[in-house]
Amino acid sequence: MSRKQRPAPTASSAAVKRRSPCPVACTLDLIGDKWTLLVIRDLMLGRSRFKDFAASPEKIPTNILTDRLDRLLENGVVQKVPTTEGGKRFGYHLTEKGESLRPILLALRDWGLAWEPDTRVELDREVKS
Repeated sequence: MSRKQRPAPTASSAAVKRRSPCPVACTLDLIGDKWTLLVIRDLMLGRSRFKDFAASPEKIPTNILTDRLDRLLENGVVQKVPTTEGGKRFGYHLTEKGESLRPILLALRDWGLAWEPDTRVELDREVKS
């Protein structure tokens, strides 16, 4: 989506405290920590439940996972959806805003494969373009 086609920002999209109006700084304020892009990666891999994210090989602490999911919800990157199990259970799915991060994750993956020794993409865990 080009800049001209992008939806107007909402109050929730400004929920992250910003250091400056710089778009790089604002993006890093939202997704630039140690864990957030890994949660987004897992969503792109088809994971949707809290327990799925917590079971990832990086072993994100549950308090941090809760914080990151809340931040992504507040900023319109993910949405809660009911699970097929019904009841009070729910999962998470990327919104259009979240899906637009796919090329960034693919670029990070490709950079890591090219420049970081001993990295690999596990076939069952590959983020597809």
